[in-house]
Amino acid sequence: MTGSRNSAEDRFAARLLVWYRRHGRKHLPWQRARTAYRVWVSEIMLQQTRVAGVIPYYTRFMRRFPGIPALADAPLDEVLHLWSGLGYYARARNLHKAAQVIRDDHDGAFPAEFEAVAALPGIGRSTAGAILALACHQRHAILDGNVKRVLARFHAVAGWPGEKSVEKKLWRLAERHTPDRNVAAYTQAIMDLGATLCTRARPRCAECPLATDCRAHALGREQDFPAPRPRKVLPVRRTRMLLITHDGKVLLEKRPPAGIWGGLWGFPEMPVNETAVDWCRRRLHLRPRVHHTWPVIRHSFTHFHLEVEPIQLEVSAANGIGDNGGRIWYDLRASRRLGLAVPVANLLKKLRSGLGEKAMVHMVKCILLGEELEGLERPPWPGELGRRIYEQVSKQAWQRWLQHQTMLINEYRLSAIEPKARKFLEAEMEKFLFGGGSAKPIEYQPEK
Repeated sequence: MTGSRNSAEDRFAARLLVWYRRHGRKHLPWQRARTAYRVWVSEIMLQQTRVAGVIPYYTRFMRRFPGIPALADAPLDEVLHLWSGLGYYARARNLHKAAQVIRDDHDGAFPAEFEAVAALPGIGRSTAGAILALACHQRHAILDGNVKRVLARFHAVAGWPGEKSVEKKLWRLAERHTPDRNVAAYTQAIMDLGATLCTRARPRCAECPLATDCRAHALGREQDFPAPRPRKVLPVRRTRMLLITHDGKVLLEKRPPAGIWGGLWGFPEMPVNETAVDWCRRRLHLRPRVHHTWPVIRHSFTHFHLEVEPIQLEVSAANGIGDNGGRIWYDLRASRRLGLAVPVANLLKKLRSGLGEKAMVHMVKCILLGEELEGLERPPWPGELGRRIYEQVSKQAWQRWLQHQTMLINEYRLSAIEPKARKFLEAEMEKFLFGGGSAKPIEYQPEK
């Protein structure tokens, strides 16, 4: 490669290196005490994720897994737990699998040969080159998303970089521009340039060290390079997640290793064309005694949108479904280190919040009424009010209301079939149970 270099290519690298010495990022966590392992973890995390989003995850990850042995020996659940929220979970699974390969096949030392690094799970040509260039100062070209954008604009390379022919051309350019010396600084410099100046939207060309020779800039067409991915309408998939609760716990299942959220824990899922109660009875042999539907949430992936309809169901008995390799009853009142996708983690937070609110309201009612805590077995009234009573009112409070209701019926000669009387009783019920206790009711005049 050195024999085919020319002054223009040398000038490209030289300008980048001068700019990097003045403006480049040199204090990122993975740049301190730099090793192949630390660089490797950072490069995997930075795929599809911005630096600012990676830093807190990287810091926690390295604190728990300071070296390859710690990562290789850890349970996959713990690795996925620390990855939860970064997305693209295949990266975490491959990182864990590659650490085990290094432990078993390379005596625990990160390999220094390009072919051996590129053969590790989850590591391709560009990532292998970046690790060895940054950590071992070996001359290897890289071609991540930032570098593709810099080269496509500098040379006005037409086409979407995801097309094989365009990617091959960009690789040739990356090889030509990679210098023989200062390769670690150059590799970081070209990535930094793409991340900070030559950005996808609103590139800061006036500050760019390459602007005078950049063809896209000369043409005034910076936004045309590189060409975007061909647009297509993403399909929408729909599913139902069942939030099955029992005694302060919720049922979780481990997802298959492949597919979306592979290897993570989530709620049981069912198709949208069945009823939740029947599905629970048929598939899990559980008999929900109450259920209600939460608002639909949407989660977007690269190739489709997923619409999730959460349905909360409460069961009085686990019916033999206990903790095993594929299912657990997750205690909402305790903390357990599991890999969870963001939508699942958010739904668990909502469940915990509801559990805490329910316990607090029950406790307040017990203080007001001086009774022991014991919930109702089913909603005693139709609609939203019945659900609130079921979730928040003790049996003792409900019995007090029934006594008060009898007094109202007798005093005002109420008829249960009269709409006006039912509306009056419902208002008094809400005031009695949720408004601080009994009070003299608003004057009621029965219909004549």
